[in-house]
Amino acid sequence: MTRHEMLEASLQKRYGNRVAAVQGGPGTRGAREAAERNAAKGLKNRGATIKRLMKYVFLEKKRMVVAVICTLLTTGCTLATSYMLRPIINKYIAPVDGSRGDAKGLVGALSIMLLLYMLSAMFMYIQSRLLTRVGQNSLRRMRTDLNDALQKLPIKYYDTHSRGDIMSRFTNDIDNVGQMLSSTIISAFSAVLTLIGTLALMIYTNWILTIVILLLVPLSIFAVAKVSKASAKFFKLQQSSLGALNGYIEESVTGQKVIKVFNHEETAVEEFEILNGKLRENQMKAQFFGGLMGPVSNASNQVVYVGASVVAGLLCVLRGFDIGGMTVFLNYSRQFGRPINELATQMTSVFSALAGAERVFAVMDEQPEPADDPDAYIPNPMKGDVEFSHVYFGYVPEKTVLKDINLYAHPGQKIAFVGSTGAGKTTVTNLLNRFYDISEGTITIDGVDIRHYSLSELRKNIAVVLQDTHLFTGTVMENIRYGRLDATDEEVKQAARSASADSFIRRLPKGYDTMIEGDGANLSQGQRQLLNIARAAVSKAPVLVLDEATSSVDTRTEKHIEKGMDALMKNRTTFVIAHRLSTVRDSNAIMVLEKGEIIERGTHDDLLEQKGRYYELYTGKAELT
Repeated sequence: MTRHEMLEASLQKRYGNRVAAVQGGPGTRGAREAAERNAAKGLKNRGATIKRLMKYVFLEKKRMVVAVICTLLTTGCTLATSYMLRPIINKYIAPVDGSRGDAKGLVGALSIMLLLYMLSAMFMYIQSRLLTRVGQNSLRRMRTDLNDALQKLPIKYYDTHSRGDIMSRFTNDIDNVGQMLSSTIISAFSAVLTLIGTLALMIYTNWILTIVILLLVPLSIFAVAKVSKASAKFFKLQQSSLGALNGYIEESVTGQKVIKVFNHEETAVEEFEILNGKLRENQMKAQFFGGLMGPVSNASNQVVYVGASVVAGLLCVLRGFDIGGMTVFLNYSRQFGRPINELATQMTSVFSALAGAERVFAVMDEQPEPADDPDAYIPNPMKGDVEFSHVYFGYVPEKTVLKDINLYAHPGQKIAFVGSTGAGKTTVTNLLNRFYDISEGTITIDGVDIRHYSLSELRKNIAVVLQDTHLFTGTVMENIRYGRLDATDEEVKQAARSASADSFIRRLPKGYDTMIEGDGANLSQGQRQLLNIARAAVSKAPVLVLDEATSSVDTRTEKHIEKGMDALMKNRTTFVIAHRLSTVRDSNAIMVLEKGEIIERGTHDDLLEQKGRYYELYTGKAELT
């Protein structure tokens, strides 16, 4: 297997069918077939997707009613001016009785036509403004609904989906929907009404020619439908490939230091080229078939026009059909095909928008976090007595991560978790916050099952400091206050002092008013972590979770933090996850986890006396892996 094929297989494994192209290199056939099956399956949902989109549109009922009226008036004026050609030709230019034309009457008739054209343009302008507003308002509501859905999704969703792909749904997919709602919807309204009005006038002008047109038009519809089916499938693949590429770009940008440290630039370029190539292939197919619909529709309309012209000429010669009527009808035959052609050319944006809408609605339809019980328990206040009783848990049903976990912690106690990587330490704290729900057993706080708590109240009473820091764009003061929005400036500063962050904050250019951008790029890793600890301190939550909270700071800074943390942990139930065993010596109880089970428990001295796993780790006879 070549290097290119190995990278392609790796990307396929990481991103799944989202990187599948319709035509790719070796080893991608199965992926392509799977992607095409998924795309074909998605086509069945087009009707439901359109119906769902229209719900957003019809929330603007008043504007829609006025827009429909304007569309009717525009279509009426357009059809009227077209039909006026018949009396103008037959009466003022080439009278059927053989007399001379009437210049004065011609000027009057043309003036009326000009007035109708001006009215049509005015109504079209009003219609366009209204429908543009409808489209943008619908888009705003869709963005709001998507954002609301994301805020309600469980942590599991974010753990299993690329951030770049989620962002792609917010930007590219919704932008495609917006383009359709702002432009295509206008053409669709006009096209449908024009078709109906034109057909009525064609029947009135000459029913024989109308039958000829109706016999030929299905050829055009059939050709467009064939191209449309292929186009929709490839637009689905295009949006999925775009999401995969955006996900990779997001990972590359945020991980640029790691890429450079490990000399991964060449591989990153090759992987990007593979994903970019997949997107190009899918886009080429989508754009080709999308662009093909216009020419196919035009060619079909020309066939219809030629057929109508031949029959109309024969009717003039053999049946005495008037020249004005023939001119109007041939004009109508073109006009009848024009809406079909316009809709065909709009199919590119329609299918792109529908593919995007399906991806957006897929997020909205994800299972949100479980709703609170109607009689959800609200602590007033929470004390912090925590107990795990026979807890079992697995991220997937067939694989148990935690097995029969039993422990308790009282207010003011410090419980530490140590063990190898993957032993389940962080998982225990994830369950406490209900980021995931347990499979068996119970977790109680103050004697109440946490599943009976109001979820927001539960999390408000548990402060978490993670190993991975995250700061928001804003001042230092605002980032610390994120832990409790009603905290005063003095409370924020006191929290910073307790976390040993006050001294470095005061040395910043504007102190607490210093603006933080780019997730704290202008701060050291240790300084960012100190702000996260201060954020937890200001929350005044009775339960505190420290997940490797001091792993990103140097030993000197760690000593300062430990002094502040002693005051912070006073009267709080504290759970500490640490690789540095020196930081957990003063814990009330230390839990040693291995393979999801608590194999040892006790104080530092007790565990050393047992000379078990903890003793081996502490004395260096074994290593944390």
